[in-house]
Amino acid sequence: MNIALIGYGRMGHEIEEMAKKRGHNIPLIIDIENSSDLNPENMKGIDAAIEFSSPEAAYRNISVCLDCKIPVVSGTTGWLKDFDKAAELCNKNGTSFIHSSNFSIGVNMLFRLNSELAKHMKNYSDYTVSIEEIHHTKKLDAPSGTAINLAEGITKQHDGYKSWGLENEKEDSKIPIRAIREGTVPGTHTVTWDSDVDTLSLRHEAKNRKGFALGAVVAAEFIRNRKGVFTMGDVLGF
Repeated sequence: MNIALIGYGRMGHEIEEMAKKRGHNIPLIIDIENSSDLNPENMKGIDAAIEFSSPEAAYRNISVCLDCKIPVVSGTTGWLKDFDKAAELCNKNGTSFIHSSNFSIGVNMLFRLNSELAKHMKNYSDYTVSIEEIHHTKKLDAPSGTAINLAEGITKQHDGYKSWGLENEKEDSKIPIRAIREGTVPGTHTVTWDSDVDTLSLRHEAKNRKGFALGAVVAAEFIRNRKGVFTMGDVLGF
């Protein structure tokens, strides 16, 4: 498979290495210095694009690919106000698109477990929930997209919670999220249900970025010959 890599930071380098390890080619790499090279002419022969750029550039990058009828895997967070437009463009052009706040297979298992647990915990009002996420100091958005996804997974299943907020925004119906930035931590997420008698936690700790890269490449392999808008749940068979 010929993959266009859009965004060539630390994640981009990891994806490049993982894609090559799985037998794919990377004939086109786009970064901030050559963003104009993302055009229909250069997209000829590309089977799928993997996009990890910035919130400001994401929608433009995605829309160019979709207009070229190129399947797109996007892991950029902070641009989702335009998600519906991207989905509409995908369907209009008869191609495929998948976005995830986190492509790690382990994290997506956590999403599934988190949703199932929240569905059962709604019957036990003695428990209150909180989320903590820890990332490296260069991660600019807080809370992380993964933490927000976890919070939204809870609100969809638990009537007692309507939204989320940072830990200082204390409201009974809001899930408090503590966002920590320290060192070079790739990403640690913990969902905690606490009561007077015990504490129950779900935790995922990334050891490096290879898991994120593997999931993104697996997603590209999945959507290459499909049409429509997909999730990592589709990729993993949930």
